[in-house]
Amino acid sequence: MDKPTQIPDLRSLLGRGRGAHLRGRGRATSGNPADDPGDPTTRHTKGQDKIVQETDDDASVSRMSAVELGYLDDPFAADLTRHQTQRRFPIINRGTYVRTTAVDKIVHDYLQTSPSTAKQIISLGAGSDTRYFRMTSDYPNVPLLYHELDFPTVTSRKISLIKKSPRLMNTINARLSGNEAELALSEDDGSLYSPTYNIHPVDLRDLHGPSDEGEMKLLRNVDTNRSTLIISECCLVYLPPHAADQVLQYFTCHLFPETTSLYTAIYEPINPDDSFGRVMVQNLAARGIVLQTIQEYGTLSRQKRRLENVGFTDSQEALDISMAWDQWVIGPEKERISKLEMLDEVEEWNMLAKHYCIAWGSRTREI
Repeated sequence: MDKPTQIPDLRSLLGRGRGAHLRGRGRATSGNPADDPGDPTTRHTKGQDKIVQETDDDASVSRMSAVELGYLDDPFAADLTRHQTQRRFPIINRGTYVRTTAVDKIVHDYLQTSPSTAKQIISLGAGSDTRYFRMTSDYPNVPLLYHELDFPTVTSRKISLIKKSPRLMNTINARLSGNEAELALSEDDGSLYSPTYNIHPVDLRDLHGPSDEGEMKLLRNVDTNRSTLIISECCLVYLPPHAADQVLQYFTCHLFPETTSLYTAIYEPINPDDSFGRVMVQNLAARGIVLQTIQEYGTLSRQKRRLENVGFTDSQEALDISMAWDQWVIGPEKERISKLEMLDEVEEWNMLAKHYCIAWGSRTREI
């Protein structure tokens, strides 16, 4: 039997935890036949959206599995996990660890560079991600403005969990001046707004420049003059390539002026055309999850070219996760991870790690 067909079910690695699902996309909107709830296109779109949204629960459980086994140190994970933890396969736990570590490295590097400079992070399809809470705890003195964008149904669930958690509420309030009027949160519409942390109930497909479809959507409290890092962690891969590019160009070409420094970090699956990649894609397709950009941006070189084409013109870099494990996880940390549990699927891990990548780019300006 072909070896890749014997691997554990890897589908939960595509759940955001960040996550990752088609977060922040929502239903098709104005100027489209899909606006008609009776139209079959609308039913298909909503069905696809719902399937991908639900992978956030998979990812949050995977994150908790990695936390409980000691892969990750995340004191906020339990507060943002809705379902009972299930222990994942070792290969899944390691994948969750490297994925989180790779994206965190980009974020740490960004926050540690000129730490007194005001910074902003925009997380696309953030789901149940804990990164805001972890980073504000790690960098209490960095002037950080944080935004998360996702489906209203997903943001409403997250806000419900936040309101129930004294730990999360205390972390948010600690960054505020003590004026209760600074924090406005609504579980009904899935929004949270404050001077430091914002959750936007947004369909990413609505983010575009001025067009015949309507005025450009603005995001409340976004500071367009502040250095900004845009994160997409298994998010844009669920959009058609032109729509994914449109989202990135919304920031680089429309929302932010040319004088603002912009950075991005994108975590996505790649290499769909070998035997392992075909099985990975088929496993997800059987669940109704379609990786729409993977053919267009399925190699490291194409990922870098994409970043340049959408406006991150000063630098473009990409590593597959095998490279990230080798280059970014130091020897003692590798030893610690290897002692947590036995990884029997070493060959499968090596293959899996070559089918995900972290790509990052910049448009730097004097700040």
